Amino acid sequence: MTAGTNRRRASRMAPDVRRAAIVTATLPLVLEHGAGISTRQIAEAADVAEGTLFRVFPDKDALMNAVLKRGLDPESTLRAIDGIDRSLPLRDRLEAAVEILAARLRGVMGLLHAMGIHGPPPQDEPGPGCERPSPAALNDRFRAAVVDLVGPDREQLRVPADELAHATRLLVFSSSHPMVNDGRAFSARSIVTILLDGLLARPETSPSAPEPRPEPCHRPDDTATEVHPC
Repeated sequence: MTAGTNRRRASRMAPDVRRAAIVTATLPLVLEHGAGISTRQIAEAADVAEGTLFRVFPDKDALMNAVLKRGLDPESTLRAIDGIDRSLPLRDRLEAAVEILAARLRGVMGLLHAMGIHGPPPQDEPGPGCERPSPAALNDRFRAAVVDLVGPDREQLRVPADELAHATRLLVFSSSHPMVNDGRAFSARSIVTILLDGLLARPETSPSAPEPRPEPCHRPDDTATEVHPC
Protein backbone atom coordinates (compact mmCIF):
# COMPACT_ATOMS: atom_id res chain seq x y z
CA MET A 1 0.00 0.00 0.00
CA THR A 2 1.42 3.40 -0.95
CA ALA A 3 1.92 6.19 1.53
CA GLY A 4 -0.66 8.34 -0.31
CA THR A 5 -3.28 5.61 -0.13
CA ASN A 6 -2.57 5.13 3.55
CA ARG A 7 -3.22 8.82 4.21
CA ARG A 8 -6.61 8.55 2.51
CA ARG A 9 -7.75 5.58 4.57
CA ALA A 10 -10.09 6.73 7.28
CA SER A 11 -9.43 5.54 10.80
CA ARG A 12 -11.98 3.13 12.21
CA MET A 13 -14.91 4.93 13.84
CA ALA A 14 -18.45 3.99 14.71
CA PRO A 15 -20.81 5.23 11.96
CA ASP A 16 -22.48 7.81 14.25
CA VAL A 17 -19.11 9.17 15.34
CA ARG A 18 -17.87 9.30 11.73
CA ARG A 19 -21.08 11.04 10.65
CA ALA A 20 -20.73 13.67 13.36
CA ALA A 21 -17.07 14.27 12.47
CA ILE A 22 -17.93 14.80 8.80
CA VAL A 23 -20.72 17.23 9.68
CA THR A 24 -18.36 19.14 11.99
CA ALA A 25 -15.79 19.46 9.20
CA THR A 26 -18.41 20.45 6.62
CA LEU A 27 -20.19 23.20 8.54
CA PRO A 28 -17.39 25.82 8.35
CA LEU A 29 -16.88 24.98 4.66
CA VAL A 30 -20.53 25.71 3.96
CA LEU A 31 -20.38 28.97 5.91
CA GLU A 32 -17.33 30.09 3.90
CA HIS A 33 -18.13 28.77 0.43
CA GLY A 34 -21.84 27.93 0.39
CA ALA A 35 -23.62 24.67 -0.30
CA GLY A 36 -21.97 24.36 -3.73
CA ILE A 37 -18.82 22.90 -2.22
CA SER A 38 -17.72 19.62 -3.78
CA THR A 39 -17.61 16.26 -2.07
CA ARG A 40 -13.88 16.31 -2.72
CA GLN A 41 -13.55 19.50 -0.64
CA ILE A 42 -15.62 17.93 2.10
CA ALA A 43 -13.56 14.74 2.08
CA GLU A 44 -10.32 16.70 2.31
CA ALA A 45 -11.63 18.81 5.20
CA ALA A 46 -12.82 15.70 7.03
CA ASP A 47 -9.58 13.83 6.18
CA VAL A 48 -11.43 10.89 4.63
CA ALA A 49 -11.82 9.38 1.17
CA GLU A 50 -14.83 10.51 -0.86
CA GLY A 51 -16.15 6.97 -0.73
CA THR A 52 -16.29 7.21 3.07
CA LEU A 53 -18.78 10.09 2.79
CA PHE A 54 -21.26 7.88 1.01
CA ARG A 55 -20.87 5.02 3.44
CA VAL A 56 -22.41 7.19 6.15
CA PHE A 57 -24.58 9.51 4.02
CA PRO A 58 -26.67 8.25 1.08
CA ASP A 59 -25.92 11.39 -0.95
CA LYS A 60 -24.70 14.97 -0.68
CA ASP A 61 -28.22 16.28 -0.02
CA ALA A 62 -28.43 14.10 3.07
CA LEU A 63 -25.11 15.52 4.27
CA MET A 64 -26.28 19.10 3.68
CA ASN A 65 -29.45 18.36 5.63
CA ALA A 66 -27.35 17.06 8.51
CA VAL A 67 -25.22 20.23 8.39
CA LEU A 68 -28.36 22.38 8.47
CA LYS A 69 -29.72 20.37 11.38
CA ARG A 70 -26.44 20.87 13.28
CA GLY A 71 -26.48 24.60 12.61
CA LEU A 72 -30.09 24.94 13.80
CA ASP A 73 -29.65 22.73 16.85
CA PRO A 74 -30.63 24.88 19.87
CA GLU A 75 -29.05 22.74 22.57
CA SER A 76 -25.72 24.58 22.88
CA THR A 77 -27.55 27.92 23.10
CA LEU A 78 -29.95 26.63 25.73
CA ARG A 79 -27.04 25.20 27.74
CA ALA A 80 -25.27 28.55 27.56
CA ILE A 81 -28.34 30.39 28.89
CA ASP A 82 -28.74 27.78 31.62
CA GLY A 83 -25.10 28.34 32.56
CA ILE A 84 -25.52 32.06 33.26
CA ASP A 85 -24.67 32.81 36.90
CA ARG A 86 -28.00 33.18 38.75
CA SER A 87 -26.30 35.22 41.48
CA LEU A 88 -25.79 38.12 39.05
CA PRO A 89 -28.27 41.01 39.07
CA LEU A 90 -31.26 40.56 36.73
CA ARG A 91 -29.97 43.22 34.34
CA ASP A 92 -26.61 41.48 33.97
CA ARG A 93 -28.24 38.08 33.51
CA LEU A 94 -30.49 39.40 30.77
CA GLU A 95 -27.57 41.09 28.99
CA ALA A 96 -25.70 37.79 28.96
CA ALA A 97 -28.77 36.00 27.57
CA VAL A 98 -29.26 38.63 24.86
CA GLU A 99 -25.64 38.23 23.74
CA ILE A 100 -26.07 34.45 23.54
CA LEU A 101 -29.34 34.69 21.61
CA ALA A 102 -27.94 37.30 19.22
CA ALA A 103 -24.90 35.13 18.48
CA ARG A 104 -27.18 32.19 17.70
CA LEU A 105 -29.36 34.24 15.37
CA ARG A 106 -26.36 35.61 13.50
CA GLY A 107 -25.03 32.08 13.09
CA VAL A 108 -28.36 30.68 11.90
CA MET A 109 -28.95 33.49 9.45
CA GLY A 110 -25.41 33.18 8.13
CA LEU A 111 -25.89 29.46 7.56
CA LEU A 112 -29.25 29.91 5.81
CA HIS A 113 -27.72 32.56 3.56
CA ALA A 114 -24.73 30.35 2.76
CA MET A 115 -27.05 27.49 1.84
CA GLY A 116 -29.20 29.72 -0.36
CA ILE A 117 -32.26 29.37 1.86
CA HIS A 118 -34.45 32.46 1.90
CA GLY A 119 -37.16 32.27 4.51
CA PRO A 120 -37.86 29.54 7.07
CA PRO A 121 -35.76 26.37 6.78
CA PRO A 122 -37.43 23.58 4.81
CA GLN A 123 -39.07 20.72 6.67
CA ASP A 124 -37.10 17.50 6.98
CA GLU A 125 -37.80 14.58 4.73
CA PRO A 126 -39.48 11.71 6.57
CA GLY A 127 -37.04 9.34 8.17
CA PRO A 128 -35.59 8.36 11.53
CA GLY A 129 -33.22 10.82 13.11
CA CYS A 130 -33.97 13.61 10.64
CA GLU A 131 -36.72 15.52 12.41
CA ARG A 132 -36.07 19.05 13.66
CA PRO A 133 -38.23 20.84 16.23
CA SER A 134 -40.80 23.19 14.70
CA PRO A 135 -40.10 26.95 14.91
CA ALA A 136 -42.96 27.31 17.40
CA ALA A 137 -41.49 24.59 19.63
CA LEU A 138 -38.06 26.24 19.49
CA ASN A 139 -39.50 29.64 20.39
CA ASP A 140 -41.30 28.06 23.34
CA ARG A 141 -38.04 26.56 24.59
CA PHE A 142 -36.15 29.85 24.31
CA ARG A 143 -38.94 31.74 26.09
CA ALA A 144 -38.97 29.13 28.84
CA ALA A 145 -35.18 29.48 29.21
CA VAL A 146 -35.48 33.26 29.69
CA VAL A 147 -38.38 32.84 32.14
CA ASP A 148 -36.22 30.44 34.15
CA LEU A 149 -33.36 32.93 34.01
CA VAL A 150 -35.57 35.69 35.44
CA GLY A 151 -36.52 33.37 38.31
CA PRO A 152 -37.82 35.04 41.48
CA ASP A 153 -37.03 38.48 40.05
CA ARG A 154 -40.28 38.13 38.10
CA GLU A 155 -41.88 39.83 41.10
CA GLN A 156 -40.14 43.05 40.04
CA LEU A 157 -41.85 43.05 36.64
CA ARG A 158 -45.09 44.80 35.69
CA VAL A 159 -45.85 42.02 33.21
CA PRO A 160 -45.58 38.22 33.36
CA ALA A 161 -42.05 36.89 32.86
CA ASP A 162 -43.22 35.10 29.72
CA GLU A 163 -44.11 38.47 28.19
CA LEU A 164 -40.64 39.79 29.00
CA ALA A 165 -39.16 36.67 27.38
CA HIS A 166 -41.30 37.17 24.27
CA ALA A 167 -40.29 40.83 23.98
CA THR A 168 -36.65 39.85 24.43
CA ARG A 169 -36.82 37.39 21.55
CA LEU A 170 -38.54 39.91 19.27
CA LEU A 171 -36.02 42.66 20.02
CA VAL A 172 -33.03 40.36 19.59
CA PHE A 173 -34.39 39.01 16.31
CA SER A 174 -35.19 42.41 14.80
CA SER A 175 -31.87 43.84 15.97
CA SER A 176 -29.89 40.91 14.58
CA HIS A 177 -31.61 40.62 11.20
CA PRO A 178 -29.74 42.61 8.50
CA MET A 179 -32.97 43.16 6.55
CA VAL A 180 -34.61 44.75 9.58
CA ASN A 181 -31.95 46.63 11.55
CA ASP A 182 -30.78 48.96 8.73
CA GLY A 183 -27.21 48.22 9.74
CA ARG A 184 -27.74 49.49 13.28
CA ALA A 185 -27.95 46.53 15.62
CA PHE A 186 -28.67 47.29 19.27
CA SER A 187 -26.12 46.25 21.84
CA ALA A 188 -27.18 43.78 24.54
CA ARG A 189 -27.17 46.64 27.05
CA SER A 190 -29.44 48.76 24.86
CA ILE A 191 -31.94 45.93 24.45
CA VAL A 192 -32.07 45.25 28.18
CA THR A 193 -32.41 48.98 28.90
CA ILE A 194 -35.42 49.13 26.58
CA LEU A 195 -36.91 46.07 28.23
CA LEU A 196 -36.43 47.14 31.83
CA ASP A 197 -36.44 50.95 31.66
CA GLY A 198 -38.28 51.89 28.49
CA LEU A 199 -37.32 54.94 26.45
CA LEU A 200 -38.84 57.82 28.41
CA ALA A 201 -36.39 60.31 29.87
CA ARG A 202 -38.52 60.38 33.02
CA PRO A 203 -40.99 57.77 34.19
CA GLU A 204 -44.64 58.83 34.03
CA THR A 205 -45.40 57.11 37.33
CA SER A 206 -43.92 58.01 40.67
CA PRO A 207 -41.22 55.63 41.91
CA SER A 208 -43.07 55.50 45.23
CA ALA A 209 -46.29 54.48 43.52
CA PRO A 210 -45.44 51.94 40.81
CA GLU A 211 -48.02 51.10 38.22
CA PRO A 212 -50.03 48.08 39.36
CA ARG A 213 -49.40 44.79 37.60
CA PRO A 214 -52.18 43.79 35.18
CA GLU A 215 -54.79 41.44 36.54
CA PRO A 216 -54.94 38.04 34.85
CA CYS A 217 -58.10 36.99 33.11
CA HIS A 218 -59.49 33.49 32.72
CA ARG A 219 -60.28 31.72 29.49
CA PRO A 220 -63.97 31.77 28.47
CA ASP A 221 -64.12 28.18 29.74
CA ASP A 222 -64.77 28.67 33.46
CA THR A 223 -63.33 25.25 34.20
CA ALA A 224 -59.90 26.14 32.82
CA THR A 225 -57.26 26.68 35.45
CA GLU A 226 -54.67 28.42 33.23
CA VAL A 227 -54.80 32.23 33.31
CA HIS A 228 -53.59 34.67 30.73
CA PRO A 229 -52.82 38.40 30.89
CA CYS A 230 -55.69 40.60 29.78
